[in-house]
Amino acid sequence: MKVGIMGGTFDPIHIGHLLVAETARDAFGLEQVWFMPSHIPPHKHAAGASGETRLALVSEAIRNNESFRILDWEIVRGGISYTIETVRMLKERYPSEDFYFIIGADMVQYLPKWKDIDELVRRLTFIGVGRPGNSLNLGTLPVNIADKVLLADMPMVDISSTMIRERAASGKSIRYMVPEAVYDYVQRSELYGVQPRSAN
Repeated sequence: MKVGIMGGTFDPIHIGHLLVAETARDAFGLEQVWFMPSHIPPHKHAAGASGETRLALVSEAIRNNESFRILDWEIVRGGISYTIETVRMLKERYPSEDFYFIIGADMVQYLPKWKDIDELVRRLTFIGVGRPGNSLNLGTLPVNIADKVLLADMPMVDISSTMIRERAASGKSIRYMVPEAVYDYVQRSELYGVQPRSAN
């Protein structure tokens, strides 16, 4: 089975994340996409919401898509979430699956700096998803990495988790930037400094 892995803090998950996952699934015939919220990613600070809360948000966001599922491994493991450690666990648990790690196209150029990247490209293929018309020259990458990168375009959606947290904290609406179930969860729990529903 061809399985996409979608990592990230998802703090919170938003429609851009879901579009990336669906674009990759559709473009390369992935049978499933597994969302894997990280504990602490190597390139970011710790998330604002707890791991338990972010798992709940992702579960809410994907519950109606039978091709999407969630894994809590990195949250349970704790510490810095290095992709190579997760991939080793995946290949040990699911040795017959063909894994594709989904990232934003803007991250492709940084792949040579990833921990144990040579082992990573032996174990899986990367899918870089970006905006239409944004050219990415794979020729600048080492050949062994470039050969294991696929590219796909997605509709232009300029939304980030940081933007959503800032809007929520300042009392601005985040509705339609996140799935409705996530919006409802954030409102009920008053996450990210959001005001109660009647005030938003």
